[in-house]
Amino acid sequence: MKRTTPRPARHAGAARSNPRAVAAKVLEEVAVHSRYLDTALAQSLVTLPDNQKNDAALIQEIAYGVLRWFHQLEAVAAVFLDKPLKEKDRDIHLLLLVGLYQLRHMRVARHAAVTETVEAAAELKKIWAKNFLNACLRSYLREEARAQAAVAASPSASFSHPFWLIEEIRRDWPEDWEKILIANNERPPLVLRVNQRRQTRDQYLARFVQAGIAAKAMPLTDTAVLLDRPVAVSELPGFTHGDVSVQDAAAQFAAVLLDAQPGERVLDACAAPGGKTGHLLEHTSELAELMALDKEPARVALIEDNLARLGLSAKLITGDAANPAAWWDGRPFDRILADVPCSATGVIRRHPDIKLRRRPEDLPKLVTTQARLLEGLWPLLKPGGKLLYVTCSILAVENENQLSAFLVRHPEAREVMLPMSAGRARAVGRQILPGEASMDGFYYACIHKS
Repeated sequence: MKRTTPRPARHAGAARSNPRAVAAKVLEEVAVHSRYLDTALAQSLVTLPDNQKNDAALIQEIAYGVLRWFHQLEAVAAVFLDKPLKEKDRDIHLLLLVGLYQLRHMRVARHAAVTETVEAAAELKKIWAKNFLNACLRSYLREEARAQAAVAASPSASFSHPFWLIEEIRRDWPEDWEKILIANNERPPLVLRVNQRRQTRDQYLARFVQAGIAAKAMPLTDTAVLLDRPVAVSELPGFTHGDVSVQDAAAQFAAVLLDAQPGERVLDACAAPGGKTGHLLEHTSELAELMALDKEPARVALIEDNLARLGLSAKLITGDAANPAAWWDGRPFDRILADVPCSATGVIRRHPDIKLRRRPEDLPKLVTTQARLLEGLWPLLKPGGKLLYVTCSILAVENENQLSAFLVRHPEAREVMLPMSAGRARAVGRQILPGEASMDGFYYACIHKS
């Protein structure tokens, strides 16, 4: 992922943009051009004029909300479309979804939702679409029951997931699939990791009381804090000085389960953006060395930025974990954290664009990549060392099936039981499902080299 330099914000006297039009353009970047939602949104928000910064929250709410409910909104839109719009008018189709999202899921006055969405067509330079949007949205208001019947008739619409993904999750989790899909559509909580090199969690919570921010400790970890409602990181006491980081509680198990000891040499493979790297350094002092590796220079720069905010340092390497001959110095590691690329099906509530960007044909490619990474990293581990395999996936093919196959290929490898009560035991490792104890979906397995 290449870093881009955002254009500077326009001055206070610049013409105001219609927030619905801005949101539709962001959605077009994701739905048509397969860009990451957070990247597309950030680059749009930075160009807002100074007198429109207050619209950023509305634009973000609409962009995330439309993608969260995309498959449902598509089914509703189809009820009121005589025929699909042309591909060149994909932006107008997305603007229709923007209007439907406001009417179905937001507390916006209905007349305002319709009027502002219709007016946004002018900013997209498609005046002709105003009558079209007005007709569709007002038809929805008259015939909501008809729209709801269309939603109820389709599992993809009612659960707002692509059908292939529903089937994958239903096969792997026959008793839990509906709860998983519902959890994926919920708004994610803001969870923090307290830097215990600086203060205890109770001491940090006391700072929240002084700041008037409602929060509580999460019981399954020693470092996680759950906020009652999300706030900007600029409002978090000590954030800029590294006292606290944003990280889901499920991700905070990695440093603990790796169980690195003082004096050991540790590799954090696939380390960007550096959240787990920082936690490893916070959790275990006096490591002989922590090497943080990632494939892309821009992503290695993100690790550097994160560590700088925490006041910590590691040896940063740009390289492919599956091809250690290009970067490894030949000295083995006592511990390896392999947080591998995956389908990210455990973090859909945080990244709803996954529902659009992920395809069924991606899974075999990811499984192959994961196997290559395991095979590339295993020779780098000392006899007696441990490798912790981590994904934010909930699919067995990437998790217990992947590790079971690895154990068959390597008789010198054996599973280490994980000292954690979170999640549930699988054939190999443990799986946390989305929404369990307010956590994201994560998989962990630890392998010992005998």
